[in-house]
Amino acid sequence: MTVYFIGAGPGAADLITVRGARTLAKCGVCLYAGSLVPTELLAECPPDAKLIDTAQLDLDRIVAEIAAAHEAGQDVARLHSGDPSVFSAVAEQMRRLDALDIPYEVVPGVPAFAAAAAALKRELTVPTVGQTVILTRIAQQATPMPEGEDLATLGRSGALLVLHLGARYVDRIVSELVPHYGADCPAAVVAMASRPDELVLRGTLDDIAEQVKSAGITKTAVIIVGRTLAASEFRDSHLYDPARERHVC
Repeated sequence: MTVYFIGAGPGAADLITVRGARTLAKCGVCLYAGSLVPTELLAECPPDAKLIDTAQLDLDRIVAEIAAAHEAGQDVARLHSGDPSVFSAVAEQMRRLDALDIPYEVVPGVPAFAAAAAALKRELTVPTVGQTVILTRIAQQATPMPEGEDLATLGRSGALLVLHLGARYVDRIVSELVPHYGADCPAAVVAMASRPDELVLRGTLDDIAEQVKSAGITKTAVIIVGRTLAASEFRDSHLYDPARERHVC
């Protein structure tokens, strides 16, 4: 028996990976967050699978369900939105499973920031403009940020920032970033990326907060700030240089 932490992708049911869908199809138990994971994905589960919505379950109850399935010899799909490696809260579950000696594997998924970049039709890394992307959030009502990971510190890098879980606090985000990026710095917000109700806002740090509030966006959104969002004058990548040495195998 194995527990599979499966990245369900950013929202669209067809953005789960082939491996994720195939793994889901062989598990007798599926735990999923009903508020985040598209219900269409549950059709990939076996017809007789036990489906458990974890939206109202605490960590103890989630682990208890997994442990019960383990005792019964059933494979478990633990379906998480996005990719398990970023803001998924799987680390706490893995720690519990390690303590219980329950085996698990991780199946990557499409992260929200990738779906947001696709919606914007932008590459987040552009030659000579920006080659660094920082994935982060802000401390508000959630767990405090570690020392040195506040926006003021990260903003000094000038790197492209992708902020999760921050739409409610867009005013604060803007006020902390303007001193480092300037009010004219390109900014974008993508809510419900890849879903039918996807909403894309484009602007600058000067106007993005008002756009977010006018649109009523408070959750399920990423905020992206950085010069690469509007880059048009840049040299081609070295990858396309005719003088680049090429090796033929």
